[in-house]
Amino acid sequence: MQQIRALVSGEFAAVNQLIIEQLHSKIPLVENIGHYIVDAGGKRLRPLLVLLAAGCLGEIRRDDIALAAIIEFIHTATLLHDDVVDISSLRRGRPTANAKWGNAPSVLVGDFLYSRAFQLLVHLGNMPLMQLLADTTNTIAEGEVLQLTKAGDPETTEDAYFTVIESKTAVLFAAATKGAALLHGAAASDADKLYRYGLNLGTAFQLADDLLDYLGDPQKMGKNIGDDLSEGKPTLPLIFTIKSGTAAERQLVIDAIAQRDPAEIDAITAAVTRCGALDYTRKQAERYANLALAELSAFKDSDCHKALTDLCQIAVQRDR
Repeated sequence: MQQIRALVSGEFAAVNQLIIEQLHSKIPLVENIGHYIVDAGGKRLRPLLVLLAAGCLGEIRRDDIALAAIIEFIHTATLLHDDVVDISSLRRGRPTANAKWGNAPSVLVGDFLYSRAFQLLVHLGNMPLMQLLADTTNTIAEGEVLQLTKAGDPETTEDAYFTVIESKTAVLFAAATKGAALLHGAAASDADKLYRYGLNLGTAFQLADDLLDYLGDPQKMGKNIGDDLSEGKPTLPLIFTIKSGTAAERQLVIDAIAQRDPAEIDAITAAVTRCGALDYTRKQAERYANLALAELSAFKDSDCHKALTDLCQIAVQRDR
């Protein structure tokens, strides 16, 4: 990742500067919470995708910098809202904004970031891009609601799970890559390829996240092992265990999801490992990463093209 970021280090610095400038508000609490969540860092993978997709299509321009900031604002807004919905207390190794300031300020500042993103978007004056991001934020909201309805439901199907992660996570990856194509006036076929690349990469990324909920190091991840279970989220390892585990393993997982209780996390980790749920999830992540990779074959070789290619492997093999 360090080598990939180095390719666009100057442009990435410009994105960060624009984010800081656009966090300005006459209401101090807005700036305080905005800076708190943005300064926490994180992977910044979505704005990085904008820059790399733009570089794959030609020169990275000022509009690409703006789009990268827009995508990061939308993502940050979803994090603020997610933490309230999930009653989370830890993100990126420190207290969440809602734990520090309360739920109401977190929700409202999330709204501020959404609206600031669309203020920036208006200045770009690209109607197809505006349509893409309007549709994307609407889909994300639907995905959040769908995930909420599935929380605590051990009967959630694998199809429903993939609908949730595509709507909630993968579509913003796809908007980042296709958005760059729209700004560069790329052919519709190329824009669609980059959309599918982002969608598949985002799906692989989320599947890897599900693995890390059992295999990850809390110190590296900045969150607790078993957080998804405490929120009653029926992730793919759990869905697979209910389908393929022993009767005792199935009941263990069903009870944990329904009660939203991570107390048996060690036993559940053993169950999802023994029945092959983690291996299955890993293979699904690799399958989606390969689907993403296949979409890049039509583009010319370049440093940014290679970086997009490498991200397919990094998304699956990361440890945080």
